[in-house]
Amino acid sequence: MTDPIHPPQGRPRKAAHPSRRSVVAALGAVGCVALPAWPDTARAADRAASAAQDGPVLDTHPATEPSGTHVREVAGTNVVFQYGAVLPAFDGWRTHEPTREYLSLDKRWRFRFDPGNKGLDEGWQSPRFDDRAWGRIDVPSAWDLLDTPGFASETGRFGKGTAFADGYAWYRTTVDVPGSWRARHVRMAFLAAGYSAEVWLDGTHLGKHEGANSPFALPVGKALKPGTRQTIAVRVFRRATYTDYTASPGQPVTDDHEIPYKPVDYWPYAGLTRSAWIEAVPRVTIAKLLVTGANGRLEARAVIENHGPADFDGSLTLDAGRGSGARPTVVTARIPARSAGVVRVSVPVPRAPRWSPASPHTLTARATLTARKPGGPRVDTLSTRYGVRDLSVADGQLRLNGRPLFLKGLNWHEETGAHGRAMTRAAYDKELGHITEVGANFVRNCVYNRHPYVYDWADEHGVLVMDDVDTMWLNTAQEKLQTERYGLARALALTMAWNQHNHPSVILWCLQNESEIDADGAPVYRAWLADMKAAVKAVDLTARPVTWASNTSNDPAFDLADVIGFNEYFGYFYGKDADLGPTLDAVHAKYPGKPILITENGTWSDAGNHGPSTTQGTEEWQAASFTAHWNQVAERSEFVAGFTYWVLKDYKQRAGYNQDHNGISVMGLLTFGEERPKLVHETFRKAVNPRP
Repeated sequence: MTDPIHPPQGRPRKAAHPSRRSVVAALGAVGCVALPAWPDTARAADRAASAAQDGPVLDTHPATEPSGTHVREVAGTNVVFQYGAVLPAFDGWRTHEPTREYLSLDKRWRFRFDPGNKGLDEGWQSPRFDDRAWGRIDVPSAWDLLDTPGFASETGRFGKGTAFADGYAWYRTTVDVPGSWRARHVRMAFLAAGYSAEVWLDGTHLGKHEGANSPFALPVGKALKPGTRQTIAVRVFRRATYTDYTASPGQPVTDDHEIPYKPVDYWPYAGLTRSAWIEAVPRVTIAKLLVTGANGRLEARAVIENHGPADFDGSLTLDAGRGSGARPTVVTARIPARSAGVVRVSVPVPRAPRWSPASPHTLTARATLTARKPGGPRVDTLSTRYGVRDLSVADGQLRLNGRPLFLKGLNWHEETGAHGRAMTRAAYDKELGHITEVGANFVRNCVYNRHPYVYDWADEHGVLVMDDVDTMWLNTAQEKLQTERYGLARALALTMAWNQHNHPSVILWCLQNESEIDADGAPVYRAWLADMKAAVKAVDLTARPVTWASNTSNDPAFDLADVIGFNEYFGYFYGKDADLGPTLDAVHAKYPGKPILITENGTWSDAGNHGPSTTQGTEEWQAASFTAHWNQVAERSEFVAGFTYWVLKDYKQRAGYNQDHNGISVMGLLTFGEERPKLVHETFRKAVNPRP
């Protein structure tokens, strides 16, 4: 079994109460709403998945995206709900709160592909089904690597192995549920399931999630039987990319509801690719702690759920953390039965150091919920890391702590040849270490959310982050469908901002990548972007700037962006290298108050192919192209906020080209399998940031 990023093990431990308290009820504000209705037993998907005659299976879809993601205002705070509950913090992968109990699901599961889509009819979700003849698979892992020899090699056989096994596959395991969980609220958390997943507990359908790279938590409800052994079944789906992977040209497989809806040029890793666990929390629980540190104060919003039958009357203590200079502060917390409430606390943090790339200081805030009065029995705790920093856009510049930023950045894909997207901690440290090795201060998470470890790493290493969602290469029809009916794009944007809210390293929200703008589609495109922007702005208390990676420098919605972002490939796909400078000048003239960010630029080279810098495909040509573009951007640092190179490392894709390289796109500073540097690696490293 690989060494995934495991949560810590062990039983709950007793935590000490703060030795000093400052009871300041006036600083707290609380309001409540009833928990949204959600069926005790979710309806399973229709058994007849759709498919073209003799073609690949397409998954079924409800009328709107299946998690019920939405925002409700609670005491002036917008709270994200999924599956009838507050979308909780997902820190259980690394932090075990002393008031909670955890069962890790990171282990070997029973596994079977279901190419004929017969599992539901044959009862594979039932605890009575005999799965002893099934194979085994690690969780987390990508089924792509279950049996695909040469996956990481440019000489491997494209189109062969489990890397090209699409449609449905099933996971099954059993867990011994503690009898002590009878009076607990229990949820099952998955950090990722690609592309979609449905979950059953002892045959009871808990729900479905769509979106390959966003975490989700399913309340277990009445399906839980404490003191017994229960069976978990998960059916995962991945749409085929092409009807035939070896045909040239291939026939794409599309689904208007999915995001992305068509083949894209990164690898759609399949399976339970990140950690999973079951978490038992008190019936009155702190689901989420939103914090923002700026201007010498810590603003905190504790989102509290009461799943019990009785009203809760107690208090919440906020400890801003060692080094903050703040005393623990106590405020009233009253939450009616079957409701969610928000307790607000504002405290000065006079000694908290500012977070910056040069000094990435983080602190840990902890909220403690107690019953009846301060000093009463502890009910629940939740902690979160944060940093104190000021982020703003002013006079055409992106500023951190009052100083203009220039982002020397890299795009990167979350994968290795050995693990796919189910990377270990050591693999992340190696991959992310390449970023700091070349002197980059910025990384774009193209084009999906990353494992939570990545954001923690960036906080601790002072690397600035632009976070992305999966909205890549949509066209007008899909933009309209997502905005007016299905709502998955909005759900992905909401959960991105909610989940990554407290990380000081995250400075930009990216709404989409290179989606199409038809001749008559600009109003639809603008409405789609405005909808996603409103979603992230609704839940982000820090008001981070919003941008996107446009495929044009003449985007009809740039007036909606806080930072103008576009991908450019002058001298490669079109025009000349020297066209970049005049293009930047023209965009600045049209939008003089907005910073500009190059969200992608790059070329390619075959490693070891040397020759003139004017010959495409040589390492010299790739390096010279970078230099030409970098210089034009750096010369305009008074209004250009940065440059993001495409891409850190060669990467895998199933988009129908580079089949002669086993699907490896060779645009990186480093090679894919060996991670060997090309000439552009050293050229990038030597590029001097004009605003160090």
